[in-house]
Amino acid sequence: MGGRNSHQKQISNKNCSNDLENYCSKGIATYCATYHDGTPTYGGYSNMIVVDEHFVVRVPKNMPLAAAAPLLCAGITTYSPLRYFRLDKPGLHIGVVGLGGLGHVGVKFAKALGLKVTVISTSQNKHKEALERLGVDSFLIGTDPNQLQAAMGTMDGILDTVAANHPVLPLIGLLKTNGKLIMLGAVAKPLELPVFPLLMGRKLVAGSGIGGMKETQEMIDFAAQHNITADIEVIPMDYVNTAIERLAKADVKYRFVIDVAKTLKADD
Repeated sequence: MGGRNSHQKQISNKNCSNDLENYCSKGIATYCATYHDGTPTYGGYSNMIVVDEHFVVRVPKNMPLAAAAPLLCAGITTYSPLRYFRLDKPGLHIGVVGLGGLGHVGVKFAKALGLKVTVISTSQNKHKEALERLGVDSFLIGTDPNQLQAAMGTMDGILDTVAANHPVLPLIGLLKTNGKLIMLGAVAKPLELPVFPLLMGRKLVAGSGIGGMKETQEMIDFAAQHNITADIEVIPMDYVNTAIERLAKADVKYRFVIDVAKTLKADD
């Protein structure tokens, strides 16, 4: 066990210094974590923060800070797998499962990369939003067997942003030979993974979590170049508990952003 742990530690250390800080075991999250001295990190609830300059992202001047903020999570989470798994070539057909905080940003990046985009959702209410405002090429109800059957074997890749329990077999069926299903949603319970459909199409199921600092800067620069921002609702600090209740009801399009500066001024 000692040798195995040592090997894992070496891999982690390489991640820390190889532009893969997001996979570094020594990383300190900006919220719900603790500094080396044991004090907690407060993330967006902080009125100030001190960080090493290596972990600072330069936001281009043409990008509004509030709408850029969610890109440092939702943006890099969807941008990174498109780049890493080579699903970024113009003309490829990409599915995006779930049109929420992650999904709507993933759609924007995919369209900016010149991809054909299909949103896969369980909500018919998202249809107009997806086609008319976000400009996707098609919309698919993921629980409709007829629609699924018609789209079988048509997609080069799928970004699955759903964090709730859901079947992956229909999604695997949508993939072409050599297609890639990339899991981005942190599902609490294990999902059932059927192997035979993978074997019959040499298909891949993979995962991806945010991205390193170099790639994050690349993402924010790309977003600024293509006028990509997250759809947000800016709120004051004292609205946070209500916002959390609304989040539980999926009552936000698509990210809340806390205006810390304005809240602090109001308290003065």
